[in-house]
Amino acid sequence: MRKLIYSGIILSAGLAPALAADPTGDWRVADGVANIRVAECNGSMWGVVAWEKEPGGRDTHNPDVSKQNRPSLGMPILIDMKKTPGVDQWEGQVYNAKDGQFYSSKIKPVGPDQLEIQGCVLGFLCGGETWTRVAGPIPSSPVNSMAKGAPKAATGAPKTTGSVSPAPKMHGQLAANDPVGDICLLPDIARFTH
Repeated sequence: MRKLIYSGIILSAGLAPALAADPTGDWRVADGVANIRVAECNGSMWGVVAWEKEPGGRDTHNPDVSKQNRPSLGMPILIDMKKTPGVDQWEGQVYNAKDGQFYSSKIKPVGPDQLEIQGCVLGFLCGGETWTRVAGPIPSSPVNSMAKGAPKAATGAPKTTGSVSPAPKMHGQLAANDPVGDICLLPDIARFTH
């Protein structure tokens, strides 16, 4: 019996780092105005606005005039984040909707409930913040399963508009009333990952 208890402790201790290193899920940004959903899409981490405190936001600072009226709900924020070999860190770009610019960025889980994000301009002017987990981790996308040759799952197109309410707790599943859904299916991400 004692061996069984010790084995369970060792096994659970061995799993803890793997869970802590999962950046997928919904994360509340430091100032609390939005949640960012992070998911793996075709081998890279992507993040989109999944909830906003003030519904109806628009990408008004985007230098591309054709995107200035797009809703901020469902808008990609973390862009094509690739795993850094040997560490629990992903590197790519972050889109800052406040100034319409892209910056080099890194994300790194800090325990199971915090995600550090750091962005740099010109490689040396860096800033960052810590996000807090509100839901997740997210299971692998059906889109990723299809890309890897697994049986195809029935998926509907996600809703990217509609009323926004506080993000539901998901505990590994997308909620039925979720306005964003599987971010790998969003057009701004799907065109890069397929």
